[in-house]
Amino acid sequence: MKKVIQTELAPKAIGPYSQAVDVGNTVYCSGQIALDPTTMTLVSDDIAAQAIQVLTNLQTVITAAGGRLEDVVKLTIYLTDLADFAVVNNVMTQFFNPPYPARTTVAVAALPKEAKLEIDAIMVKR
Repeated sequence: MKKVIQTELAPKAIGPYSQAVDVGNTVYCSGQIALDPTTMTLVSDDIAAQAIQVLTNLQTVITAAGGRLEDVVKLTIYLTDLADFAVVNNVMTQFFNPPYPARTTVAVAALPKEAKLEIDAIMVKR
C-alpha cells in the first residue's frame, strides 16, 4: 500500500505528482528545485544558494516522511550546467556525512521554472 507524503513546509507540487510516496520501508521523493515554499519562486540565480534550498526542501519532505538525510540511499541530481558540479558537491557536504548515498548526476537541457538543478531521493526507513 502506498502512502502520500505531503508537507506545507516544502514547496507545493507544480504538477500532478506527490512530494513523496511511502511504499513499505522505502520513500521515493520527487525532485525538488530551489523554490521558496512560501513564495513558490526561485530563491536565487546562484547555484550554491539553489543547492542549499533544494537540499533544505528535500530534507523537509524526508522529515515529513519520518526520516532523516542519513536514511537517504540514492540521489539523482539534474544540472543544467555540469560546470556547477563542484559547487553542488561542496554544498552536499553541508547536508550529508559519510557514508554518502549512491548518486547519479546528469546534465539536462532545462528544468522547471528555469532552475539550475533538481534533486530527487530514495530513502529507506529504519
